[in-house]
Amino acid sequence: MEFEKIENALKKGEGEEVRIRGWIYRKRRTGKLIFAVIRDSSGIIQTVVEKGKVSEEEFNDAKKALIESSVEVEGIIHEDERAPGGRELHVTKFRVVSFAEDFPITEHQSVEFLLDNRHLWLRSRKLTEVMKLKSEILRFIREWFHENDFYEVTPSVITMNAAEGGATVFSFDYFGQPAYLSQTAQMYLEAMIFSLERVWSLTPSFRAEKSRTRRHLIEYWHLEAEEAWVDNKKNMDLQEEMISHVCRRVAEECKPQIEFLGRKAEELKAIEPPFPRIKYERALEILREKGFEIEWGDDFGVPHERALVEEEEKPIFVTNFPVEAKAFYMKIAPDGKTVECADMLAPEGYGEIIGGSEREESIESMIERLKKDGANIENYEWYFDLRRYGSVPHSGFGLGVERLVYWIAKLDHIRDATPFPRLLRRAYP
Repeated sequence: MEFEKIENALKKGEGEEVRIRGWIYRKRRTGKLIFAVIRDSSGIIQTVVEKGKVSEEEFNDAKKALIESSVEVEGIIHEDERAPGGRELHVTKFRVVSFAEDFPITEHQSVEFLLDNRHLWLRSRKLTEVMKLKSEILRFIREWFHENDFYEVTPSVITMNAAEGGATVFSFDYFGQPAYLSQTAQMYLEAMIFSLERVWSLTPSFRAEKSRTRRHLIEYWHLEAEEAWVDNKKNMDLQEEMISHVCRRVAEECKPQIEFLGRKAEELKAIEPPFPRIKYERALEILREKGFEIEWGDDFGVPHERALVEEEEKPIFVTNFPVEAKAFYMKIAPDGKTVECADMLAPEGYGEIIGGSEREESIESMIERLKKDGANIENYEWYFDLRRYGSVPHSGFGLGVERLVYWIAKLDHIRDATPFPRLLRRAYP
């Protein structure tokens, strides 16, 4: 008899034989009965080991096995409403593959303790469901890009350019030359649109930001796209179509995961274009009406973003930020004081999940803005070449995958959207 996943075993009828393997998730003993809840990647099932129904050695092994011991179990399915999933497995064979030591994680542990033992806490049901959901979200993203004629590419994460400003980059010595860990693959993607026209990538990005908010990671997975012949308006259209596609597919195929995590499928099905769009100038007015003291050029913090979406059920775009507040590569709008950009803010106070813009085509404008930031202009000569040889209107955007998961999964903190979170002063394990 072949081993099968627990989720399939739970679909079997009364009296059917099954064979499963996994790890002991919970265990208790009552007289001659041992109740061991077994987990695998697909779910949990309660097994009942009864003295006399298995060999004495197997019963003693079941009695001795602690939580997280790995096991192989054969038995007969019995329907029982009291058991998880409405069925339990009455054991006929019980083999311990590896006896676990006392598991260090018990109830009511501190966040720091769980982070110190992240390699073990990943076995928790919550993180298991989050990682399964994240895997599916990535699949749906790839699905959308493929359906919309984008090519996936693989840019470097070692760069000579500090694209988002030198204050938040990790620098290192690259064989005698100063280099950085990438903050964004954007400029490399721009180079590739002149042959492939529509490209996207998924790479790690690094931001040396001394932030302790619930939505900041030092290292995160950065999904970025770049499109030739696209202005900022069409760029926003593409973003909302992608987010809508992902939300709809999650609602269709990930209902067990999102419901376990507290999200209703109907909420995600309602995420359909068009998303509301307001200019930065109007956003300031809204915030002032709500009692915030905020001036032209100020960036939005968590309270500001939460206030802007508190009446919304789907994401919104805030467009046309001031020139001085955004990067040198964003196209200056006709008004001369704003750029053709947009930040997508998730509802429920989850904050910015996408930043995008139309790209500047004027080399002179970019040089002027870079000089104000004290940048080494020579490092950008290759980037200026993209404008010298057949430049076209083009736009792009970047999405923080963990922020998307953070919102869709209704997490309390972004650290649970990644297996091994890199936070301020934490790079272990």
